[in-house]
Amino acid sequence: MSAPIVAVLAIYLGFALLELWRTGLLAKPGQTRDDGIVEAASTVMLLGVTQPAIVALSAILASAVAPQWQGALAGLHLVPAVLLFLVLDDMTQYWWHRASHSFAWLYNLHRAHHNARYMSVRLVYRNNVFYYMMMPGLWFSGVLLYLGLGWVYAGYLVVKMAVIIGAHCDIAWDRPLYRIGWLSPVMWVVERTISTPATHHAHHGRHASDPAVHYKGNYGNLLFLWDVIFGTARITRTYPRSYGVENLPPAGAAQQLLWPLAPEPRAQDAAAPAGAEDAAAG
Repeated sequence: MSAPIVAVLAIYLGFALLELWRTGLLAKPGQTRDDGIVEAASTVMLLGVTQPAIVALSAILASAVAPQWQGALAGLHLVPAVLLFLVLDDMTQYWWHRASHSFAWLYNLHRAHHNARYMSVRLVYRNNVFYYMMMPGLWFSGVLLYLGLGWVYAGYLVVKMAVIIGAHCDIAWDRPLYRIGWLSPVMWVVERTISTPATHHAHHGRHASDPAVHYKGNYGNLLFLWDVIFGTARITRTYPRSYGVENLPPAGAAQQLLWPLAPEPRAQDAAAPAGAEDAAAG
């Protein structure tokens, strides 16, 4: 097992143990049996099948199109190499995420991530299995690995996952820092640069009437800066009163994981499109 994977697992385990100690990792308010099924299945599918397959297929396709470019960027300076990942992976993920809250059919692939009535590290990889298969950033990252930037991706991935895991954790690491007066200028920069619990929890909030909720924005994953640049940021330093999706009928585990192979029950067919535009809710 490579060092970056070990590091990401250690970060995840650290936040998970914190939740286990403070808020009950496996006993969240409002959770259902389906929540555990969706989280386990989507996590195993992404890490065990989808991501390795995309890396392999990216290399196969790239070698067929441009075999002479294999390893061509291996000597690239660290700064432009990191910038390539920030633009081709993180920025494209921002736009993919934003599109998923703008188009009903894409939201059906992303709804699983928001269906939970709680925040937790358990949500980090929770999505429809087809959502990640289609994510442009994963394919671009695979191509960058083919071009010889695996050494950069190793560190980039650790930093990105540390931010994302921390932003989903229901133990908000930023909350006590906002209370320290002399840290205010630092936190002003931090919350406009990376995703924090306050900004990302706002995206998972359930009710648009809640001043702390902003589910039609705050789409950033590693960099919240994309929201600032593209006009979708809202910063309140507060946290939603509740989490989940608003204005949509319930969805079972099969629909969350396998839509469109497992479509909505017939009784929901008429209601889902009406709710999807708003409720690309959650």
